[in-house]
Amino acid sequence: MRADLELIYDWVPHGAHVLDLACGDGALLERLARDKSVTGYGLEIDPDGITQCVARGVSVIEHNLDDGLSSFGDRSYDQVIMTQALQALRRPDKMLDEMLRVADEGIITFPNFAYWRHRVYLGLRGYMPVSKSLPHAWYDTPNIHLSTFNDFEQLCREKGLVIVDRAVGVGERRGHWTSKWWPNLFGEIAIFRVRRRER
Repeated sequence: MRADLELIYDWVPHGAHVLDLACGDGALLERLARDKSVTGYGLEIDPDGITQCVARGVSVIEHNLDDGLSSFGDRSYDQVIMTQALQALRRPDKMLDEMLRVADEGIITFPNFAYWRHRVYLGLRGYMPVSKSLPHAWYDTPNIHLSTFNDFEQLCREKGLVIVDRAVGVGERRGHWTSKWWPNLFGEIAIFRVRRRER
């Protein structure tokens, strides 16, 4: 399982009811169900991902996230998870609102465009960076809203959201001390757990 999914796994409580947006092959939901008695659904648009979910026994619904989450009631889940999809949405800010309408807590991961290797690639080569976390060329990328740790934290402040936890992924592992102190520079993958501020 990917490094960001390993971190998310630790944040999901035993017996939680989870909605996994852009769930991919269903690996996270399968493991959560097996190890932590988690229930819920995955939403996925890619036919291959849907097929893999079904093969794993994961309940999956074909759904385009740009259409929103209007099929799901307020606070109908404990957590909504979205990994590596925020940057591919037309309105990531609206999806964040929807996630926290459907559940009390959201877990989000995305590639950090301010990662030092991306900065060096762009600065020295003069081309849009291509890396493990950003594997596409500029002309065929699904990523339309690239952001950074700082960008996401600012969006959370503007929306009055509480960042419950933050973690950093670097390649296939958790970030080391430099990425924890300076995540915007040394973190390749941003991982956040957020909720609405108590009123």
